[in-house]
Amino acid sequence: MKILSIVPGFGGTFYCGNCLRDSVYTKTLTQLGHDIVVLPIYLPLTSAKTKQKSLIPVFYGAVNIYLKQNFKIFRNMPSWVYRLLDSQFILRYAAKKSGSTRSEGLEEMTISMLQGVNGNQHEELEQLCNYIKYHNRPDIIHLSNALLLGLAQKLKDELNIPIVCSLQDEDVWVDTMREPFRSRIWDLMKNSVEKVDALVSVSSYFAREMKVKMAIPENKLHVIPIGIDTSLYKVYTPSFQPIVIGYLSRMCEDNGFEILIDAYIILKKNPKFKDARLRLTGGKTDDDSRFIKQQIKKLKAENYFDSLEFINDFKTENLSHFFNGLTVLSVPVIKGEAFGLYQLESIASGIPVVQPQLGAFPEISNATQGEVIYSPNTAEALAAAFADLIVDSKKLLELSLAGRKSVENNFNNKIVSNKMIALYKQFVDGSL
Repeated sequence: MKILSIVPGFGGTFYCGNCLRDSVYTKTLTQLGHDIVVLPIYLPLTSAKTKQKSLIPVFYGAVNIYLKQNFKIFRNMPSWVYRLLDSQFILRYAAKKSGSTRSEGLEEMTISMLQGVNGNQHEELEQLCNYIKYHNRPDIIHLSNALLLGLAQKLKDELNIPIVCSLQDEDVWVDTMREPFRSRIWDLMKNSVEKVDALVSVSSYFAREMKVKMAIPENKLHVIPIGIDTSLYKVYTPSFQPIVIGYLSRMCEDNGFEILIDAYIILKKNPKFKDARLRLTGGKTDDDSRFIKQQIKKLKAENYFDSLEFINDFKTENLSHFFNGLTVLSVPVIKGEAFGLYQLESIASGIPVVQPQLGAFPEISNATQGEVIYSPNTAEALAAAFADLIVDSKKLLELSLAGRKSVENNFNNKIVSNKMIALYKQFVDGSL
């Protein structure tokens, strides 16, 4: 089967679970013998250090569409200006800058993108369709998230092929916007549901949420979880001496980085855990720098900075160094999320996870048998959960063994990918 996956790039400057999910899926489909092409939009898929050679250009270049949306003068510039703004150098530079990952100030552009041919990016949409028609015409198209639904109608009209769209954490982007933009965006996404053949949520929790927000009919809504290649993860026994707490995600406020730091400080003040260490990885954007410095300042004030270790390389193939020697991992996302890839990566490495009772975390905990859930999502509650688990070596080992086995059996990338292929075939073969 020939599959086209349209994926927003992120430049590779931080740990992006959704982007890594798409990458794992692409590699797996290739291993299974399918012809899959990844078409990046907005930004390159990887950083300059890890970039891969590709003949496929980046469509909807982030700098170009931002300037054209906000300044009319950029809507009629010479073609060489557009080519310059879409260059790899400019796009990779933009990926590092403040605002590249937050919705504030991008409300009107988000609406414009969802309007498709009626939006300010209609020329980019035409270029995208022409490229697909004449270079990579597929059997089916898979949109990475519902914020790309503005592409669907034009793609349907031009190509007359099935379109599937994933659902994962769109609310994180939309619900931080101010009114009336927020409601307008949800309405546009709701009205686009009829333009795709299926919407696939990564968890039952998020399927329920999006079914309401987007008024998705039952027959169009499917649940297929994230998968990982377990062969890439060495299995470790949780460290008991020393105790090492890990964090794997973009280091920002929304991902609960401050909660983790404060919980660690509380834990360290207990004489039983005075030797506990903290290991962090996941990268950042310029938006996060000041916030991170504030958290580091707290650790220095308590003379705990020497117990802190930063791991700069968070590529999947090199995460073994990060997981080796960890006791537990936690990413206490403030509002929860649809599914954290880091959960599977940690559990596959034999390292139990401690997460708040929010979003899909309880669901994933039940499915993997490698997690502990705590509530409420406060530094005090997280520190208490750490303390309870760390002193219970038997439970730590049970979580480690059961979690790895469950991930191998239920979240193996080939098993998960075959479920998606089975869904594709129903539309490509015309049985749905």
